[in-house]
Amino acid sequence: MTGTKADGPDFASASLPRHLARGAVGFGALVGSVALIPVVGPVSLLLLPVGLLALRGCPMCWAIGLAQTVSRGRLQRSCENGQCSLVVAGRGDT
Repeated sequence: MTGTKADGPDFASASLPRHLARGAVGFGALVGSVALIPVVGPVSLLLLPVGLLALRGCPMCWAIGLAQTVSRGRLQRSCENGQCSLVVAGRGDT
């Protein structure tokens, strides 16, 4: 099997600023949902789904996506003869 496309899920965003904005909205909504309970009561918990949606399900998924977004275009997975390795894009050495 030869290719550079990973078989696992892809959590990366189209750009780093977009991914960081999603993180700011997501973590802000999660923190705000708990921090605003004394001010507005349980209604603030409506921010939880907003935060989880912005983070695409979980904070760890967002962190994995951050690593994928940063490395996209810089690292490529190359598999040949049952051996897979990461190579720097544009270079043939492993």
